Amino acid sequence: MTTSIDLRKDRATSSSRQDRGASRRGSHALRWWVLAVLGVAQLMVVLDATVVNIALPDAQSDLGFSNVDRQWVVTGYALAFGSLLLLGGRLSDLFGRRTTFIVGLVGFAAASAVGGAANGFVMLVAARVAQGAFGALLAPAALSLLTVTFTEAKERAKAFGIFGAVAGTGGALGLLLGGALTEWASWRWVMYVNLIFAAIALVGAVTLLAKHVTNERPKLDIPGTLAVTAALFGIVYGFSHAESNGWTNGLTLTFLIGGVALLGVFVWLESRVSNPLLPLRIVLDRTRGGAYLTIFVMGIGMFAIFLFLTYYMQLTLHYSPIVTGVAFLPMVGAMVASATMVPSLVLPKLGQKLVVGGGFLIGAVGMVWLTRIGLHTGYASHILPAMLLLGLGLGGAMSTSFQSATAGVHHDDAGVASATVNTSQQIGGSIGTALLSTISASAATDYLSHRAPTALNVAQSAIESYTTSFWWAAGIFLVGAVVMLALLPNTTPAPAEGEPVIVH
Repeated sequence: MTTSIDLRKDRATSSSRQDRGASRRGSHALRWWVLAVLGVAQLMVVLDATVVNIALPDAQSDLGFSNVDRQWVVTGYALAFGSLLLLGGRLSDLFGRRTTFIVGLVGFAAASAVGGAANGFVMLVAARVAQGAFGALLAPAALSLLTVTFTEAKERAKAFGIFGAVAGTGGALGLLLGGALTEWASWRWVMYVNLIFAAIALVGAVTLLAKHVTNERPKLDIPGTLAVTAALFGIVYGFSHAESNGWTNGLTLTFLIGGVALLGVFVWLESRVSNPLLPLRIVLDRTRGGAYLTIFVMGIGMFAIFLFLTYYMQLTLHYSPIVTGVAFLPMVGAMVASATMVPSLVLPKLGQKLVVGGGFLIGAVGMVWLTRIGLHTGYASHILPAMLLLGLGLGGAMSTSFQSATAGVHHDDAGVASATVNTSQQIGGSIGTALLSTISASAATDYLSHRAPTALNVAQSAIESYTTSFWWAAGIFLVGAVVMLALLPNTTPAPAEGEPVIVH
């Protein structure tokens, strides 16, 4: 009897030591350093959505491609990124988040180097498509690593707040960085700068992240993968095509209708296969489903802030690209403050329903404030207050939604749950691009239809196009607030399951 008890004690002691050793080697032990690595990688991916836009005119002049071709530098990235996100998320679940993260980093850096060295249009677009494909591996892996690394409620709130701030402000920082690099160096440096981000993140990933170990053979849902990839490609391309060719164009309708139909086929498949790419339980949960819808709606409305406000400051107020970027910094500051403080201080007291709904309402007020702009209005009186409101409202709502989007997921589903976050944001942005650009163009045309095309009237028509878009964005945020107040449970999001302890 004594021998049996001693053996059990020895085994328990040995197991405890192994667990402590594994914990020291795992991501959780160095979690705040891991957050820094993931933040750098996320910033790189988010920056690339806007940093190239400001550099496009210089790239076009240097490489000699047409205005019609120019959109493919942006669209190529969006198509590859948007259509491959769910596949990238599931690959990180099957083959390991660390491996997928590192492959995504190295591939994104290599594609950026090729883009920076591009000697023509085809080479540049190919590099942008490759960036999008590797970004679709990288972004879900980063968020899923964060999900399984931070499982203690208070730490999780802080970590997701910081990560959400990076995701929310990356677009504005991209405008500033793109303007600075284009003006002081060369358009090529908006590509080359990614090598610096990737190198820092790669060193951290190799030294800090726990290796993936599994005894199970990964299985991939091939029919579901093909269906959803084609569906997302069709939807993203359809909205991109609508922006330049209109909603009644035959090709626009074909891709949009085909994409929606394939999305229906995908949902049908996922309810019947044994190893679904996206288990429906992930999106049917009220907390997670509401979070995906929040990020989707926010993606539609936020497009108006960056695009039309950039046009207004550069074309009407004649700000330089760098000054325009600096003008966005107060919104960045407000968003960072809100995203980092709301999840840890406000969310536990009010619950996600009130935080997200209230964030949308504050954002709607900010958008309404922007509708007051004119040809000679001041930055401090008309733009700055609106930016502060938008940053405060959307920062808290976004960081809360990032946390809710992976609430309570099993570690085996963390990658695809994270990919659904990015997919929601990407599809929302594509819809915002097409919808608000069309509305903006129609408003300008309507204004000039009964007026002489004088310089003053043309300038005022641009103001009409911006303010109409801001009104629509305000309405979208208001609808988002109502839907979230009705849909979301008023609870604090539950942590996801952490990484399994790996004993070597």
